[in-house]
Amino acid sequence: MTVFLKKKSTGETVYELGLTRTRRAYDLFDHVAVSFSGGKDSTVCLHLALAVAEERGRLPLDVFFFDEEAIHPETVEYMREVGQREDVRLRWYCLPVRHRNACSRKSPYWHSWAPEDREKWCRELPAEAITELAGFTRQPIPECNGLLFPKSLGSVGVIVGLRATESLRRYRVVARRVADNFIAQDAHAKHIQLVKPIYDWLTEDVWTAPKLFGWNYNRTYDVFQKTGMTRHQQRVCPPYGEEPLGGLYKYAICWPDLWEKMLARVPGAHCAAKYARTPLYAFGDVPSWDPGDDPKKLIARALAHWPETTRAKIAQRINVEIRNHYRKTREPIPAEHPGETGVTWKWLYMLAVRGDFKGRRTPVYTRDDAEATTRY
Repeated sequence: MTVFLKKKSTGETVYELGLTRTRRAYDLFDHVAVSFSGGKDSTVCLHLALAVAEERGRLPLDVFFFDEEAIHPETVEYMREVGQREDVRLRWYCLPVRHRNACSRKSPYWHSWAPEDREKWCRELPAEAITELAGFTRQPIPECNGLLFPKSLGSVGVIVGLRATESLRRYRVVARRVADNFIAQDAHAKHIQLVKPIYDWLTEDVWTAPKLFGWNYNRTYDVFQKTGMTRHQQRVCPPYGEEPLGGLYKYAICWPDLWEKMLARVPGAHCAAKYARTPLYAFGDVPSWDPGDDPKKLIARALAHWPETTRAKIAQRINVEIRNHYRKTREPIPAEHPGETGVTWKWLYMLAVRGDFKGRRTPVYTRDDAEATTRY
């Protein structure tokens, strides 16, 4: 049985802890690099690494960025500014990496900068673009670390801006160990470890740091702010993925020229912009749900809409959740209101309708005196 450790205050600020963990990375690894997206979290990681690299005489800092093509113009400007720093050695990759297209069930993936889609590109290649990487086979970004850092570099620590408050899955990863719990093995390369120095920072901490230390940041967030999005809702990430899909329509409001090209870039973009925040995309609720119906038939019907290879992947995920439920209890899976495991047939149906390629949807639920509710 997995044991999750309780949080404990150390009396240090999160900034001090972030520096301590970054120094630990420099102690442990032969080479340290920063995975940089231009977002708020990776901006903090960048400045922590710059501070420690300067202390250790290890400048310029190795920083790499995967340009996902359909990105905000402010992100491009900010990335160019970072790349012009003398203490940074930026690698700006524009490769046909595989991304999730949650806009469409028939076309669940798309490839940024794919040469065969050149006429559909959302923007022209930047002058800094690196368009070749030895061994690259159109895999997702997380699977590229082994190509970026050959074994000749020795052990490698890649600093990433992942925070435990972003998802339950991320919290579980860091809540299982005491020593170096912010370091995890890269799933695709044994000589690489992922370092998460700000895993325990809150969103408020992330925004306090640039103001306190005078760091510049991606002005995309200022545009988000004008639309009424809260600081907790603002994320710089690929627009067509499962998580950002609900905010896809904001591109039409904030960046109409970019949005015009984004509409033609992937199948289903126009439909998703209109209906992503409805039960059609399993947002908030699920379509055609009746507790009296046979949930297995509903799930099978929903799975039938996916391509065969994708269907098998989602079905496997649903079966894993069912097995996990019965490993913990002999009670049957409830229709709607979660019990001990949080798994319900309605939640499993949501997985089938929406798809969950990255395993980020977990049966999280809260209990009050009235009843338990699942968070979709």
